[in-house]
Amino acid sequence: MRASNSSTTSDDRRTSKTLKEVEIFTDGSCRGNPGPGGYGVILRSGSNCKELSGGFSRTTNNRMELFAAIAGLEALRGPCRVKLFSDSKYLVHALTRGWLRRWKDLGWCRGRGQRLRNEDLWKRLDMARQPHEVAWRWVKGHAGHADNERCDQLAVQAAEGSGQVEDEGYLHEEWLSEGGRELFE
Repeated sequence: MRASNSSTTSDDRRTSKTLKEVEIFTDGSCRGNPGPGGYGVILRSGSNCKELSGGFSRTTNNRMELFAAIAGLEALRGPCRVKLFSDSKYLVHALTRGWLRRWKDLGWCRGRGQRLRNEDLWKRLDMARQPHEVAWRWVKGHAGHADNERCDQLAVQAAEGSGQVEDEGYLHEEWLSEGGRELFE
C-alpha cells in the first residue's frame, strides 16, 4: 500500500523532466507525549540510499513527524521531484488538504485567533519544501511497509538513545501554554 493521499506542489519555473527523483520515507516517535523523542528518515534516489535520525530530550510525537519531513527535505542538494511518505495524517493532511496554506494566510493561526501549535516547524517545513516538487503520500504505520518500518526503528533508537538535544521549539510551546505569553509578550 503506497498512497491514499497525495498532493504535489511545484514551481512553474522548473520542469519535472530536469529534476532528480527522490523518495523520502519518514517517521517520528515519542516515549511519552511529551517525552524523549526521535525521528527517522530514508532518502532513495536510484541506487543511492541514505538514513538520517535525531533525538530530543523532551518533545512530542507530532513534532518528531514534522522534524522527519524537514530533515529529509533539507538533506537534498538542489531542487528535486520528491515523493515523501509518512504515516502521519497530521503532516500529510496539512499539505494535501490545504491546511498549511490556510494557516499561513491567517498569519500562522488556526482561525479565530487560535495559536497554531508547532508553528516553528510548520514555517521551517514550508521553507524546506519550496525548492522541490513534492508529492505527499500517507502510508499506514506498522503495516509491514519495509521503509516505514525501518524509519520507525531509527526514530525509536533516537528517542531511546543518548546524546539527545533539547527541542527549543517545544520548550517555547510549553512555556506559552503555561501562560508565558500573558506574562511577558
